[in-house]
Amino acid sequence: MNQSDKLFLRTENKEGKCTVFVGGELDLESAAQMRAVMSPLIELSDRELTLNLRELRYVDSTGIGILVSVLKARHAKNAPFVVEAVPPNIRKLFDMTGITPFLLKQAGQA
Repeated sequence: MNQSDKLFLRTENKEGKCTVFVGGELDLESAAQMRAVMSPLIELSDRELTLNLRELRYVDSTGIGILVSVLKARHAKNAPFVVEAVPPNIRKLFDMTGITPFLLKQAGQA
């Protein structure tokens, strides 16, 4: 990842699992890019959808809203959704907003 990029997304499909590696900043400015990548993946209910946030440096309320909307859409399809490798600063924000149990429970990280 080039650290000057606003948001970078890389998708990896293998063995019944689709992982999206998210890095940079997920905010109002990059929301359309995130939605464009996630929208078709939400529909893949035959495989686990995992977001790896290891390289995510910043997320604002718009970004959190996208994560929650993906969670709700996957839940409605009874499709597995996991958030993993959450950096401490992002985890703290998830804790403060009360979404940690919903985003991380399936990965056994809550």
